[in-house]
Amino acid sequence: MESDPSSSSNGYLFILKGLSLLPIWHYLLIFTTLLICFLYNFLEIHFFEDLFTGFSGSPVDFTYNSSSEIYSAVVSKCRILHGRYSVTPWLSSPHLQTVFLNFFGRPPVFSYKRQLFTTSDGGTLALDWVINSDDSSSVVNKDESTPIAILIPGLTSDSSAPYLKHLAYHTAKRGWKVVVSNHRGLGGVPITSDVFYNSGWTEDTRTVVNYLHKENPKAPLFMVGNSVGANILVKYLGEEGENTPVAGAVAICSPWDLLAISIRDFDDHATRLFAKYETVDTYYRRCSSTPYVKSVAIPLLCISALDDPVCTKEAIPWDECRLNKNIVLATVKHGGHLAFFEGITASSLWWVRAANEFLDVLHSSPYMHEQKQVSKPKAPLDSSIDQSPYINVTQDGMVAALDSEPTTENQKKNK
Repeated sequence: MESDPSSSSNGYLFILKGLSLLPIWHYLLIFTTLLICFLYNFLEIHFFEDLFTGFSGSPVDFTYNSSSEIYSAVVSKCRILHGRYSVTPWLSSPHLQTVFLNFFGRPPVFSYKRQLFTTSDGGTLALDWVINSDDSSSVVNKDESTPIAILIPGLTSDSSAPYLKHLAYHTAKRGWKVVVSNHRGLGGVPITSDVFYNSGWTEDTRTVVNYLHKENPKAPLFMVGNSVGANILVKYLGEEGENTPVAGAVAICSPWDLLAISIRDFDDHATRLFAKYETVDTYYRRCSSTPYVKSVAIPLLCISALDDPVCTKEAIPWDECRLNKNIVLATVKHGGHLAFFEGITASSLWWVRAANEFLDVLHSSPYMHEQKQVSKPKAPLDSSIDQSPYINVTQDGMVAALDSEPTTENQKKNK
């Protein structure tokens, strides 16, 4: 029996006519529901997950060597790290947290005092020291033995970045001296040489650390690196081994493996050319910090969020961290990139409190690193094609401290 084509067409017309009788708000409701479901999954929102657990948060997972004294004697005493991190309810998404941090961030109010550092190749760095808080009271301890925290910003950040202001302010409030070592070309300082920094550029960090150690021989030095700054920090520590004067360090949201987070076209046409690497893969290999993890010889706490949309969990060197008794890796289920907002008002960052507590406990323990003059460990991936023209930077070239923004008149090259 053959079907009548006209009856099928009439059936479709009947359905369409019926659908046209539905109120328009029904369609708007369906569209809105589908859009919300899409955005909920696309933005990796976990509000309902948090709701069902009573916003109790998630515990911190630790990866460390079984014989690690840094974990047993230092990290084990850190109450914040052994508590639970609960995300600000209305920022229950790694993407929302990260965006909110960069555009709002709610940083504390305080001032920096700028010190310009001119390297032997003519490059200029800005060292920004925390000098006062919002109530105009000094937060810098003038005792020569007061510990100094050196902060290394992320790829395009400087001392004005909200996350750095959170860290700098709260570290200084604990009585420490705090200085942000801005990358050359950032922080309002013009590029004054033909050398620019990149994700694995450690010479400026080495120069600043050696200078501060020379100028403050009685003060223990500690470092905190953020994002690409954390990659630079870990790479520097691996390169130096026992030679570094740094007593302890914290790496926050390190990318570890640049290949896993790269913007390949940009790096191929810009970054590798500035850094003078032959290929973009050479740049990634030489500048990733993972190969240097095994050579880190000082207490190092690494904090990462498993939902970090920028520095993904796939790049974390779990095994390398586990093999090094000096490293403790702390991972949290949520947090985004450098965010980790907590509290209903999102006024504080959890990792700032965790990092400061670790540094305080380490500072009061006998496990701070003391510099030992030993042969420098051989850099991984050492081959002729991988050699970037790192410059030999001296500690000369410090200029007078400034209270205001730097000007070109103050940027003098070494003779």
